[in-house]
Amino acid sequence: MVESPFDVEIRVGEVLEAEAFPETNKPKMTKLRIDLGDEEIQSCAQLGYHHDLDELPGTQVLCATNLGSVRIAGFESEALTVGVPEEDGNPVLVTPESEVPLGGVLF
Repeated sequence: MVESPFDVEIRVGEVLEAEAFPETNKPKMTKLRIDLGDEEIQSCAQLGYHHDLDELPGTQVLCATNLGSVRIAGFESEALTVGVPEEDGNPVLVTPESEVPLGGVLF
């Protein structure tokens, strides 16, 4: 767990798999498997509002990787996939403008 927001490590990953996660109490929740270059992690995010799950594999995303893990409906989410709210308040992924090396750290 981090002590300060400046200790958060945000890395670039590529979505390998995305699937609906209806077992949660939040609508449009998605299970993600993400490649960070040197390891694969899993994450949950409410992406079903603005993202077609079939099109997410291959998408580069930003992930906060050192916040610890949390269990959501029996699924261990190991990173926070970074998003920002659209006008409707639902999340949209933050992605690099162009393809970058996996595992790169935001600075």
